[in-house]
Amino acid sequence: MAAIFAYKCRKCDELHEGSPSFAFDAPAPYRYLSEQERGEWAELSDDLCVIAHPEGTQYYVRALLEVPIHGVEEPFLWGVWVSASETSFHRYLDSYDKPPEDPIFFGWLSNLIAVYPTQKSRPADVHIQTDGTRPRVRLHRTDDESDALV
Repeated sequence: MAAIFAYKCRKCDELHEGSPSFAFDAPAPYRYLSEQERGEWAELSDDLCVIAHPEGTQYYVRALLEVPIHGVEEPFLWGVWVSASETSFHRYLDSYDKPPEDPIFFGWLSNLIAVYPTQKSRPADVHIQTDGTRPRVRLHRTDDESDALV
């Protein structure tokens, strides 16, 4: 049976089947920095971002936000960035070597997903995975019962 979704990969130029996904390459606060500020204050990798500006240091972790698709087994994935406290950031880094005692930390969604009606930062729980994959994000409910991301 053919998959419901098929897409052409930008990296390998191959056709893939399965649920689509989109990802942000950096947290929004990194994008707001000038090129000079990025060079002086920020470190960005595929999975981590640290912005050490004069007002303080901000920590971000790349994670996956799963959005179920009715009638499809695989969820739609958003590759998003979430903020982390310094303690949670280091706990996440330590999880590369050993599973954390508490695999969940609080953060804020640090990207605005324009196709959804809520255009503000969202509180979230970040679930560290023990299989080496990116953490999963569970957004907190808002007052809007029709919230498509929860």
